[in-house]
Amino acid sequence: MGAGHVHRLYRHGRSPVHALPPHAKLAAVLCFVVVVVSTPREAVWAFAAYALLLAAVAYAARVPAAFLLRRLLIEVPFVGFALLLPFVAEGERAHVLGLSLSESGLWGAWNILAKGTLGVAASVLLAATTELRALLLGLQRLGLPPLLVQIASFMVRYGDVVTDEMRRMRIARASRGFEARGVRHWGVLAKSAGALFIRSYERGERVHLAMVSRGYTGSLPVLDEVTATRAQWTCALALPLTALAVCLLGWTL
Repeated sequence: MGAGHVHRLYRHGRSPVHALPPHAKLAAVLCFVVVVVSTPREAVWAFAAYALLLAAVAYAARVPAAFLLRRLLIEVPFVGFALLLPFVAEGERAHVLGLSLSESGLWGAWNILAKGTLGVAASVLLAATTELRALLLGLQRLGLPPLLVQIASFMVRYGDVVTDEMRRMRIARASRGFEARGVRHWGVLAKSAGALFIRSYERGERVHLAMVSRGYTGSLPVLDEVTATRAQWTCALALPLTALAVCLLGWTL
């Protein structure tokens, strides 16, 4: 994990949020999501308060609203599922604009949309303010098993390697006049996928042998020992603690 790796979700900046240690931000986001999920769905105002808290974090991190909204498109499939709930759920019916909708389905759709959107937004803000290498170090700092951290690290790196290999193969096919236009070209694409698998497997073996020859014994050295001060923990946990206060009010009011 010594080499740098910048992912597309990361937005370079020098804000106070960027400066926080990665394990503190990971813990804050996890606690925030747990609090949001624990909030009763009937407390609509509480979810609006959570959205304002995330907007404040985005403002402090200098993450534009357009950047955040584009990344939220990843939850579109879940939105489609949520929109179907009022039509397929059972229970008492309510008539809205001439449509017969299930009341429990409406609450269920609202529950999924509100909590899912807030969770995705928090994750996007985390990724936008923390480099991927720092996230892996943060997971290790929080006590995640080293083997899982290594697997995640290799997956990230080999994901880019395999993607680049696919791009080169696509260019090679195009330079030979190939263009997939129908079912009759699926055979060529299947052979390309098989070749990609074999190349990736062989490359993985070569890398493993190279690591073993350099003294790899099952664990990677930690080059950066990231620590967090009390002030940084306080700053990071301000989000979930404020959300917790909102959640408690949502249960009592």
